[in-house]
Amino acid sequence: MTPRTRRIAILAERGFVPPGALRFPYSRLMTETLVREALAEDGAENDITGLATIVSERRARCSLVAREVGVIAGIALAREAFKQRDPRAAIRAAVRDGQDVVAGTPLIFITGHARGLLSAERVALNFMQRLSGIATLTAEFVRAVKGTKARILDTRKTTPGWRRLEKYAVRAGGGMNHRMDLASSILIKDNHLAALAGDVGLAIQRSRETAPKGTLIEIECDTLDQVCEAVDHGADIIMLDNMSNDDLVEAVELIRGRAVTEASGGVRIDTVRAIAETGVDWISVGALTHSAKAMDLAIDLE
Repeated sequence: MTPRTRRIAILAERGFVPPGALRFPYSRLMTETLVREALAEDGAENDITGLATIVSERRARCSLVAREVGVIAGIALAREAFKQRDPRAAIRAAVRDGQDVVAGTPLIFITGHARGLLSAERVALNFMQRLSGIATLTAEFVRAVKGTKARILDTRKTTPGWRRLEKYAVRAGGGMNHRMDLASSILIKDNHLAALAGDVGLAIQRSRETAPKGTLIEIECDTLDQVCEAVDHGADIIMLDNMSNDDLVEAVELIRGRAVTEASGGVRIDTVRAIAETGVDWISVGALTHSAKAMDLAIDLE
């Protein structure tokens, strides 16, 4: 194996998270800060409904429960929300992030001050419903391509301020992360090429000359002619944008393993299997983060 093909093989595995290796992306301090801001936004310190209806010393038990089938993400954030509203609360997670659950599965058990628990309810659910929805949708795409070599990747189409969390949720669902931000790697898109009169070779050459050593170079190609140019100039990853499945098959044959191949553009759950069967390495799906439906979760107070 040549150094280049070895690098491509390693690159093809980039972002893969084996079972049990999922790590929450925030430090303890960052988690505390994020949750504190969310609770402040919700006015949790001045829950006038709780003050009006719940006796001050009343304690309660509740559980956060899945109301539908899905994949869980965001346990740490929910725990922190309850803990901040009642530091003495007893909290036990019955599942872990990345775990498949069915309707009726208890996710977290909490015992504590009734007012505190209820004032944390919406914030805990908002975090977990959003992230679990992303994890669940990702898992659907991953299952759809099972048996092929294709990996499902996210994009940068994320909620501002939530990127690390949403990309974490993609990993919880079995997907891979594309670049985290504009500083992570080079991705030459159509508008970049337009600024260079469409010169693929020049775009890759300039990228090699200006980027830090070892930076990955990816280029978006709309045509098979561009694919040939990208291969000839040593692109590491070639994004095959909005190509037909027939063109994807031909592009994979043209590239012959000399770069990682990525299919992109309007990928849906009903089309992703056929795309995977063209032989591409990666399939990037913006819908994982911009169109995921919140998972139906609820808190039941005993």
